[in-house]
Amino acid sequence: MIKQITSLTNQTIKDLRALHMRKEREATQQFLAEGLKIIIDALDQGFAPQILVYGKDADHHPLLERAIDATLKANGQVLEVTREILEKVARKENPQMVLAVFPQLTKRLSDIDPKTNDVWVALEQVRDPGNLGTIIRTADAAAIGGVILIGDCVDPFSVETVRATMGSIFALPIVKCTREEFIADRARWTGSVVGTLLTAQHDHRSAPYRRPTLILMGTEQSGLTPDIAATCDTHVKIPMRGRADSLNLSVATGIMIYAASGL
Repeated sequence: MIKQITSLTNQTIKDLRALHMRKEREATQQFLAEGLKIIIDALDQGFAPQILVYGKDADHHPLLERAIDATLKANGQVLEVTREILEKVARKENPQMVLAVFPQLTKRLSDIDPKTNDVWVALEQVRDPGNLGTIIRTADAAAIGGVILIGDCVDPFSVETVRATMGSIFALPIVKCTREEFIADRARWTGSVVGTLLTAQHDHRSAPYRRPTLILMGTEQSGLTPDIAATCDTHVKIPMRGRADSLNLSVATGIMIYAASGL
């Protein structure tokens, strides 16, 4: 059944608001997703919300009814709330009229088989949620195997990152690992491991992309650390013909994904 909530002191509402904090997301292994589109994308991928929240003034669109039905069938909670509560949960004015809580679904390196896809991407120390979300969306668009996060990366399940994925957070594996775990797992990547370095001699278009290819990307500021760069078979760079001497990480990663995929 649908529960109506009008008080900000309701414990469930407090718990929802707490999911903006990384430590709470990690403790509960849950995350917030905003907007009906991303919730429908999740349903299309087979993921039902654990909690669905919508404003009492929301237009009861058929897709909202579908989300409500799917949540109830999965034994989730459906909450009808005031606009004030929506604003507090979303932490912004004019929030989306529908929010949902989903379980985090990350994998370990040992959970994935590199041979199940021609191309994968690994990111070391990516720090910007918008960049990470855009990379996940691009990886989904190119239908690559998944996104591997090495070391201290931004949380892929922050509200900002999830928003930037536009629903692709549900479409492909997200893997978390330490540098040590990645280096120990390196032998399983029997195709090409291709990393970007400013000092590289190879143009990214001429690299030997043997399947399965793993693309390694570092931060805009410092690139790959020496230990991770040493795991590469080939180092490449993307040519800069204008005054700019670097690209946004999500743009550079998109170029590399499509080059390796032959798209």
